Formats: sequence, structure tokens, C-alpha cells
Amino acid sequence: MSVVGQCLAAFIFGSAVGFLVQRSRFCNTAALRDAMLFKTYRNTKALLVTMMILTVGFTTFMTFGDGYPLQFDVGINQIIGLFLFGIGMVLAGACTVSTWVKAGEGNVGAIWALLFTFIGMFLFSLVWSFTYWPPASATMSGEPNLAGLQFGFANAATLQEETGIPALFFGLIQTAVLYAIYQAILRKERSIAAQRAPASQPAVTTQSPLESKS
Repeated sequence: MSVVGQCLAAFIFGSAVGFLVQRSRFCNTAALRDAMLFKTYRNTKALLVTMMILTVGFTTFMTFGDGYPLQFDVGINQIIGLFLFGIGMVLAGACTVSTWVKAGEGNVGAIWALLFTFIGMFLFSLVWSFTYWPPASATMSGEPNLAGLQFGFANAATLQEETGIPALFFGLIQTAVLYAIYQAILRKERSIAAQRAPASQPAVTTQSPLESKS
């Protein structure tokens, strides 16, 4: 595919994703924030379904595909970075994708959040050092590497290379775990609905005499 064709395909795909995100109000940050703070799980369930589809799709691609799947190890740097990212996104009220959508809708707060995202990325580029921040390619060995702040095994592609077991096998295990979490959320929602049901029952019974008088 030519460069123009690639740009056109990226534009069409990005526009379709943006439209779906805007209409569904899907947000990764809200998926976790709402579950922990407000005990609502709409976005959480959507995120789990997305993760299950992506897990099966990516591990199938890793097992049978000939492309160049992203490989990385999990380390302390990812844990610290993601924790700080999560704090920032909760304070901003949206994840990066939702921030783009809200900024496009004219939300001033989202525009400020997007602006400072760029500023933060620029400042980080100034302090980046190959001495203190080892490049990922030098530490992605699949083995524990404390000097590189890496814990080792990170994804199905690495496990496939290290063990010889198809990545799809590990993907199916992860999908099963995600599905179990999804089912646990459904049970919790049913439990909450059952606890609220008796409270609405007296309201129905107290209305009956009034209705009989009318």
C-alpha cells in the first residue's frame, strides 16, 4: 500500500474509532474510577469485553501471523509511570482518548488537560537519559533484569518464545480470567439490585391506599 493509501486508511479508521468513542462515551479511566468510587460498572464491563476481544485477536496474530508484534517486559518503571498517569487522568476526568474527544467537543478542561499532556511529554523528553533510563530494547530479554528495572516475562509473545507454547494458549487463559471478572461484576450488580428491591416495595404498598381513595 502506498503512503497516501496508508494515510487514507489511518484517517478512515481513526475517524470511525473517534465516532464510536464519542457516541459510546467509552473511557478507560472511567472504567476503573467509576467501579472503585461510584460502584457503577458500565464502562468496566465494556473495557473487559474489549480486553477479551483484543487478547484473543492479538495472541492469534502472534501465533499464526508474520508481522512484528510489540514485545516488552514489565518493570518498576511501568508501575510507577502508570500510577502517575492514572492519578493525572482521574484529576483530568478522562483518559487520553476521551480527552481528545472532549477537546473536540469544545470542553475547556479537556483542552487544558491535552495541552499539559503535550507539555509533560516535552519535559520528559528533556530529562530522558540512556544512562539512567535504559532503552527498552536493551532490557527486553524475558529474564529478570533488576539493573534495567525489568521483572522479565511480560506478554504472550515473550512466553511463546521462551516456552515454545503458542501465544494463543496464554491468551485464552487471560481471556478466561477476564471473563471470570466480568461474571463477578454481573453477580455484584444482581446483588446490588436485590438489595435495592425491598426498599422500593413499601413505596408500592403505601401508594395502594391512596390509589384506592382516588
